[in-house]
Amino acid sequence: METLVAVDALSRFGYALSDPIRSRILVELSSGPGYPAELSDLLGVSRQRMSNHLACLRGCGLVVMVPEGRRARYELADKRLAHALEDLLSVVIAPDPDHLMPEDD
Repeated sequence: METLVAVDALSRFGYALSDPIRSRILVELSSGPGYPAELSDLLGVSRQRMSNHLACLRGCGLVVMVPEGRRARYELADKRLAHALEDLLSVVIAPDPDHLMPEDD
């Protein structure tokens, strides 16, 4: 059963990272909490789109929302995620030029 839980966690993490905006959100939150409006402005996406991405990251279990009066602060669900993201960013990959990923729309 533990293997299934681990595979599910990796699948959720992979799904979250499969979108460049969600990846950027996670990188931003790895340096500290953020607010949707500020993240939206920083990443140049609409507030509705930011809301959708944050909901997805919450559903994946990677971020949590902390209510602050009328505002909501978002942060990584586990501080160790910041270290994991740092490790992933330091990995050197060797993509196969014959099998490149399609461009984002």
